[in-house]
Amino acid sequence: MRPRSLGELIGQGHLLEPGSPLQRLAQGTGQGGAGEERAGRATVGRAGPASVILWGPPGTGKTTLAHVVSRATGRRFVELSAVTAGVRDVRAVMDAAREQSQLNRRETVLFLDEIHRFTKAQQDALLPGVENRWVVLVAATTENPSFSVVAPLLSRSLVLTLRPLTDQDVRLVIERALDDERGLGGVLGLEAEAADHLVRVAGGDARRALTALEAAAGAALAAGQDRITLASAEQAIDRAAVRYDRTGDQHYDVASAFIKSLRGSDVDAALHYLGRMLEAGEDPRFIARRVMIAASEEVGMADPGALHTAVAAAQAVALIGMPEARIILAQAVVHVATAPKSNAAYLAIDAAIADVRAGLAGPVPTHLRDSSYRGAQAHGHGVGYRYAHDDPRGVVRQQYAPDAVADRTYYHPTERGAEREIATRLARLRALLRGTSPER
Repeated sequence: MRPRSLGELIGQGHLLEPGSPLQRLAQGTGQGGAGEERAGRATVGRAGPASVILWGPPGTGKTTLAHVVSRATGRRFVELSAVTAGVRDVRAVMDAAREQSQLNRRETVLFLDEIHRFTKAQQDALLPGVENRWVVLVAATTENPSFSVVAPLLSRSLVLTLRPLTDQDVRLVIERALDDERGLGGVLGLEAEAADHLVRVAGGDARRALTALEAAAGAALAAGQDRITLASAEQAIDRAAVRYDRTGDQHYDVASAFIKSLRGSDVDAALHYLGRMLEAGEDPRFIARRVMIAASEEVGMADPGALHTAVAAAQAVALIGMPEARIILAQAVVHVATAPKSNAAYLAIDAAIADVRAGLAGPVPTHLRDSSYRGAQAHGHGVGYRYAHDDPRGVVRQQYAPDAVADRTYYHPTERGAEREIATRLARLRALLRGTSPER
């Protein structure tokens, strides 16, 4: 099912626009212009296509693009894998390519898979062929070329970034393989639930999707079925389908159960729902946001460290991504689920907002108003304000709230966790502020 032309390629639309470097490379024409300026000093103004480094996740079309490029204008195609090839193999390719070039025969395209596995010396062996245009190097890597490819080779190549396939892209790959003569040729149908399962397990990898489809088709045919069912797909892939719709009821139901498990301090249930969401392909950033909210809404000041953990987890998830992000999320979930619980801060802000919406705002007390501009004191602004740091206790009797809510108490700390100590301290502070405790 490998695409035979750029027109058959699914995904990577950002690289396939008319006149793009990849289009010109596949057509056998020079890149020229801005593309070559980005490529480095060796390609500017030179005839013929520049070498490229294809960087992207597995199954996104790197090898396919190399094959498409090789077919342009009947080029000679040589394929090496950095896993098995050595310097001797590279030099042999370069010698043959130089001979072809000198005899004005076919241009050589060298496809080097997993170039990041080559040592510096092995990568250096590619330089003469790339520099002299004996070969058009098409290298593929799943690692950042800035760190895995030597600078001289990087400066002589265009780096093209491939993006993970979307669920719709993967679904199109599967549908095409069902009907195409090179695939299943329309022999089997595919149930909607089975298709959803194949898309989920593919994880944006077209190769994985086709492998799973082939295995599921084999299971269906062995059972004498004319359709690939969810059961045959589960049996073939040895992975149960997680019934979860990221935009439907399951998304909201599982997320709701997840939050309520955190609130209820059932760490095992919370971890179950975490695993369920991750296995279904839920965005880990969505989960991290829910954990941050729970750290304040459900835990609050009973354990202020829970929010620190949740925020750190969200930042780490954004930096690292899956699959390692599952470990970070699990740590944050365990902290929030096992922490003492208090919704006092949550209730406090809602009560304050309710008063504001009811019109109980009132003017700011005159002694608290801005007195930094000329003439402010003539209006009484700042007059009578008491600076808290002038008192040895750091607290002075003074009205801070507007008159309309001066007697309101919004925050009621619980006796759980750190709030037990906060409650004692807060009672003392309020007594000093409101004059129910004698001044000294």
